[in-house]
Amino acid sequence: MREQHGSASHNAPSRPAAWWVILTGVGYYLRRWPARRWWVAVAAALFTVVFIAIPTDLIDTPFFARNVPPTLWSWPVLVLSAVLAGLVTATYVAHPAEAAPSRAAGRLGMTGWLVTFFAVGCPVCNKLVLLALGTTGGLQFFEPIQPYLAAASIVLLGWALYARMTREYSCRLPAPVDVPMESHDRVH
Repeated sequence: MREQHGSASHNAPSRPAAWWVILTGVGYYLRRWPARRWWVAVAAALFTVVFIAIPTDLIDTPFFARNVPPTLWSWPVLVLSAVLAGLVTATYVAHPAEAAPSRAAGRLGMTGWLVTFFAVGCPVCNKLVLLALGTTGGLQFFEPIQPYLAAASIVLLGWALYARMTREYSCRLPAPVDVPMESHDRVH
């Protein structure tokens, strides 16, 4: 009996996981990027880190203070989000003329970038959270959802990157030409 149970899994053809296929496809597109796009990606990623880390007090400055210490995952989430935001930003530089621009993907990227700010920020230092929930509500309700916000920001930025890159090298189909109806009605 053991041989039959184990043999079924050995007969199935091995296929790569869907996420691996997606990463391989994105990697192919990234290898085709010119140097100018890479410079924009690096600059946008650095800008994102500084722009989010200073007001959330991950980078200590005299201008902002943090009442709750940052979590262990704040920096990794910020760096990963910044890299993805930089790559998404770079997709807007010198894209092929045939590429179909996607406004929805751009909105996803911007939303992911904004959600990162709330994910790594202090739960009681954010004025919007304080106005909506107060200090106790910020600690009791907002702080527990921050890891989900972090995951959502990475997913949104990753999806925006995937959507922008896969549509970039696709070509638009010409508009369909109206064919006279009588040609469809003929039977040979």
